[in-house]
Amino acid sequence: MTQKSIPSFWRILHRFAPYLQKQSLLLITAVFALFAEVVLRLLEPWPLKFVFDYILIDAPDKNISILNRFDPVTLLTLSAFGLIAITALRAIASYWSTVSLALASSRILTEIREQLYRHLQCLSLSYHTKARSGDLLVRISTDTTRLQEIVLTAVMPLIVSIMTLLGMIGIMIWIDRDLTLLALITLPFFWFAATRLSERIQQASRQQRQREGAVAATLAESIGAIKLVQALSLQDAFANVFSQANHRSLKESVKTQRLSASLERTVDVVIAIGTAIVLWYGARLALRDHLTPGDVLVFLTYLKQAFKPIQNFAKYTGRLSKAVASGERVLDILDETPEVDDSPFAIVAPPFQGYVRFDCVSFAYQAGNPLLKAIELDVKPGQQVALVGTSGSGKSTLLSLLLRLYDPTEGRVMIDGRDIRDYTLKSLRTQISVVMQDSLLFAATVWENIGYGVPDATHAQIEAAVRLANAHEFVEALPQGYDTILGERGSTLSGGQRQRLAIARAAIRQAPILILDEPTTGLDKHNEKAVITALESVAKNRTTFLITHDLTLAAHADLILYLENGQILEQGTHSQLIQLNKKYTSLYQMQSPADRENKKQEISR
Repeated sequence: MTQKSIPSFWRILHRFAPYLQKQSLLLITAVFALFAEVVLRLLEPWPLKFVFDYILIDAPDKNISILNRFDPVTLLTLSAFGLIAITALRAIASYWSTVSLALASSRILTEIREQLYRHLQCLSLSYHTKARSGDLLVRISTDTTRLQEIVLTAVMPLIVSIMTLLGMIGIMIWIDRDLTLLALITLPFFWFAATRLSERIQQASRQQRQREGAVAATLAESIGAIKLVQALSLQDAFANVFSQANHRSLKESVKTQRLSASLERTVDVVIAIGTAIVLWYGARLALRDHLTPGDVLVFLTYLKQAFKPIQNFAKYTGRLSKAVASGERVLDILDETPEVDDSPFAIVAPPFQGYVRFDCVSFAYQAGNPLLKAIELDVKPGQQVALVGTSGSGKSTLLSLLLRLYDPTEGRVMIDGRDIRDYTLKSLRTQISVVMQDSLLFAATVWENIGYGVPDATHAQIEAAVRLANAHEFVEALPQGYDTILGERGSTLSGGQRQRLAIARAAIRQAPILILDEPTTGLDKHNEKAVITALESVAKNRTTFLITHDLTLAAHADLILYLENGQILEQGTHSQLIQLNKKYTSLYQMQSPADRENKKQEISR
């Protein structure tokens, strides 16, 4: 990990410090066990020293007088049992440190992933329209997993390696200072290699994560639109795009692995050089009786173990560089602030009466390019309003402002005489029901799909909403009735059936305001009639906004708005707009007279 990545490393640790604090008991246990492991690791070579200096050879300097009282066999036995005891205790300490760290890291990872998911759910619609869903999936699943390395599984072992290294260097200096300084002469070479290669590893890791995000995004797009892909024979085109993204990801992955391997092998060479120097000089000191053979053995053992933390440092440096790259990608999302959020003074909305006002509302996705311009509109409680006009005229955007999916650039959207920004988002949106053109159903039972609208709804309430939506008959005919698990996005149902279940989900909320966005588009006559009947039942006594291209359906509204280029050019009842003989009349006359007559008869039945 380079100096450039250290600020990112501390930024990540600081951001997730609260999660570490929650697991303080486990972490304290782990740290205590790690300290014990370090101490026991430092003691491991000493039984071998006693065997060499007090049993195998007659060392000239036997400076531990108490050991001279034991006969060789007893001392050998004690050394053997001592070695077993030290190793066993170290194994126990290692076990508790591993288990504690694993449990703490898993809990922390779970919380981080949940926070990331919740934060993504709260980000404004403008963010999600720009982000690629596949890349977001990679950040939630893979990048958060790699954070486990940066939080615990690399950081804590790295700390142990540093502590072990410092402890061993201290004892080595105590044994022989000159030999220690000679051994450490290789450290600058290691530091140079680690610093140089780690920076390249982090850059390659960041590129690799981006490539993997692109692969996942391409996969999500093609799978999400598999029906269209197969219908238009686009399999090869998408396969080529996926293949290119996949190979770019592979290239970056190979580069990262190659750099990591280079770093570890460089450290191996440095270790070999240091060991050779110590072996040559230490043996000469032993021949001159400046050190005992046991001292040389302990020194070489320590040196080997001291370099092991250095090897681990090289390994963990590469892992940390990869984890830092992943952590930055997670923090990039968490640092995103929702453009639409509760104000500090937001209150819980009281039950709405349904009086809606757009007060000189303008809106632009990009500055200087307004999509809605000075919209003035008053809608009375229980009134049904139809929005018609050319595609791209701002109809859906206008109602998105009512839901606070966006906030106006200028002006105010008001409900019951108060700016909706004064209310909390949850209390606002729970009083507005929505039925979209492409109704989204989930891979769950019918009970659950309808109950998502009101989590505490009873089965009786859900069935009543389904009956109101004219859907009870076909639901009962499903293989397991209301317990039938629907396919993802409701793929096992027809368009009309999906739409009626969506209407039931809107109906169970019993919200005073209802938004219908092209609810009958793409339906055959039979399903369209059933949906219209269901909509009429649900819309009773509710302030209803209907976006539609079907002017026969719009003609029954209390108020019709004709929008063009982000402005309301005409408004009034159907008869009033026909008398004006302007844009609405022209659009109405373009529809087939036969279609209009059939629609009128179907609606009147």
